[in-house]
Amino acid sequence: LYDPELQPLIFYLFLSIYLVTILGNLIIILAVITDSHLHTPMYFFLSNLSFTDICISTTIIPKILLNIQEQNKSIAYIACLTQTCFVLVFAGFENCLLAAMACDHYVAICHPLRYTVIMNPHLCGLLILLSLFLSILDALLHSLMVLQLSFCKDLEIPHLFCELAQVLKLACSDTLINNILTYFMASILGGIPLSGIIFSYTKIVSTILRMPSAGGKCKAFSTCGSHLSVVSLFYGTGFGVYISSSVTDSRRKLAVASMMYIVLPQMVNPFIYSLRNRDVKRALKKLTTRKLSLR
Repeated sequence: LYDPELQPLIFYLFLSIYLVTILGNLIIILAVITDSHLHTPMYFFLSNLSFTDICISTTIIPKILLNIQEQNKSIAYIACLTQTCFVLVFAGFENCLLAAMACDHYVAICHPLRYTVIMNPHLCGLLILLSLFLSILDALLHSLMVLQLSFCKDLEIPHLFCELAQVLKLACSDTLINNILTYFMASILGGIPLSGIIFSYTKIVSTILRMPSAGGKCKAFSTCGSHLSVVSLFYGTGFGVYISSSVTDSRRKLAVASMMYIVLPQMVNPFIYSLRNRDVKRALKKLTTRKLSLR
């Protein structure tokens, strides 16, 4: 998948993507930590989302850069399984975080008077721990099931990183139980958060449409705009990978589609929240002003 003539270009492209992703998400985290106005459930979830985006990118891109630099596309079996496990953990955690953020918006708009009572620090922390626990459990289940399979030697994964579906295709033994587990866990950990997001926004839109003032409607829609953009990007690229894998057999196209899903949202998310959110823009301005004044 690495064209020798394009290797320098691909290397600097992935390096740029990685640096932008790390820097952008770190700035969001710093802005949330340093600005007391952002010490709310919404931005608590946002900082966790930024941290997760950093972790996903770090799980994948450095290994790609190392392979290009050393002109060696090999990866050890344990390293591949470890990468698969971490991708499952962080992708699942991000999925749950987006649902938690949708729940936060739902309470803020549909039950504003009870917001501080419902979205208390205890509940927010519990949602984070539950999301992380479920994601780790899912990843460990898949990893343990993969360990039961037998593989032939010198196998080739037609992707730029180790993905569960591609690893299962390389097994010499029967993968029926693994495939059933994959679809079952995807329907639970993917379907329930997505259903929660759809339910939340159905109620949110219904509440907004009943608001008497146009200003109130615009403020409510702008509050949800950034999150809706991130959700659309996350699930849109995910469905794009699924559809592309169904309609094409091209390894190069599948690899590109898969990388778009695992790299693009993590890089773009900080820009969406910094450009569309007034509170974040104000916090970033204060952060940069503070740094300039220290020099």
